[in-house]
Amino acid sequence: VTVRGLLKGLYEKACQQKMWGLVRHTAGMLGKRVEDLAKAVTDLLVRQKQVTVGMPPNSEHTITAPLPEMELRAVIHEAYGDDESTAMLSQELLVYLAMFIRTEPQLFHEMLRLRVGLIIQVMAKELSRTLNCDGEQASEHLLNLSPFEMKNLLHHILSGKEFAINSVARGNISIVSCKSSRVSKKSQIGIGEPEGGTADGGSLIDDRQGQWLRRRRLDGALNRVPRDFYPRVWTVLERCSGLAIEGRVLPQSLTQEMTPNELKFALEVETALNTIPQPEYRQLVVEALMVLTLVTEHNILASLGEIIYVEHLVHKANQLFLVDQRKVHGDAMLCCAKNKDIRETTTAGLLLCGGAAYICQHLYDSAPSGSYGTMTYMARAVASVLDCLPKQGDMDCTIS
Repeated sequence: VTVRGLLKGLYEKACQQKMWGLVRHTAGMLGKRVEDLAKAVTDLLVRQKQVTVGMPPNSEHTITAPLPEMELRAVIHEAYGDDESTAMLSQELLVYLAMFIRTEPQLFHEMLRLRVGLIIQVMAKELSRTLNCDGEQASEHLLNLSPFEMKNLLHHILSGKEFAINSVARGNISIVSCKSSRVSKKSQIGIGEPEGGTADGGSLIDDRQGQWLRRRRLDGALNRVPRDFYPRVWTVLERCSGLAIEGRVLPQSLTQEMTPNELKFALEVETALNTIPQPEYRQLVVEALMVLTLVTEHNILASLGEIIYVEHLVHKANQLFLVDQRKVHGDAMLCCAKNKDIRETTTAGLLLCGGAAYICQHLYDSAPSGSYGTMTYMARAVASVLDCLPKQGDMDCTIS
């Protein structure tokens, strides 16, 4: 009896018992690949979507051209190292993504690169949030989802729809849309009545509180950007010496080499943005770039000067936000706005609120619009940081 033979027997038994986590793990160990994997990846590539597998920032592999099945499987499994379960899950998700891009292409608008590793992370985070469990348990739940539920969860993530989780027999879970009549109050997990509070009021506030942070995490993980984002960044680049994003500089010379709507230019910008491992921070950088595009579109200045360090704008916006939070005694007074001089951190060196890249979690969770919105702080940061803008006197401002 060989080990492979035993594994094969275990795989077949797991299939019969519908123990999906074990099915995925043993399938990976046996070197199996999902049906039509190469066709699925080709379907994504021909629609001008690049695909990455592996977890950012260190082990991401980009697939830019169609590959044979065996080669593709080797790339995927190399990206995940010894994690056979996640490697098999990646294969599975690629097939589902290809199904969706064929039937619902609108889900992929303004998405240039599909980062499967980040999508897996965000799926686990969504389960963690909904089931109210830690990351390890959420990953376990994710790997144990049936293929139908996995596809269902992925669709909810891509479409941004709210979902609930029902418990079903043998510890399996079922993903249902919040509007669905299948959501029963008794069997719902993680959306029950909070301790010491009313069911409706408490959960509504909780949902509202994490809404924008979650939205940014989802959009960042899916690499989703606003409409016409890349051509608009091109116009900004035309008026400054370059844009620096996390140490990577997009030089002005790109505007001479590429046109605004060229895919190659969009990929250059995308590659710079992908140096940011935290999805929510990436989205704030995108918002900062959008404010810069407004400056150029409204012809406020003929030139924006030297290289613009976009992350400096985000951190300046965070500082301005914290100043306002102190004035109004906002939620950030519990963490980042607590002390003007000392930034309190955990033993691991992270912010008390858990904000990524030393940006307050409450800023991530602010709506873009409004007087305390992120776009307002970004606009103020641009006015403060850019030397080319006059510091005194009146100036016509068409951005409002």
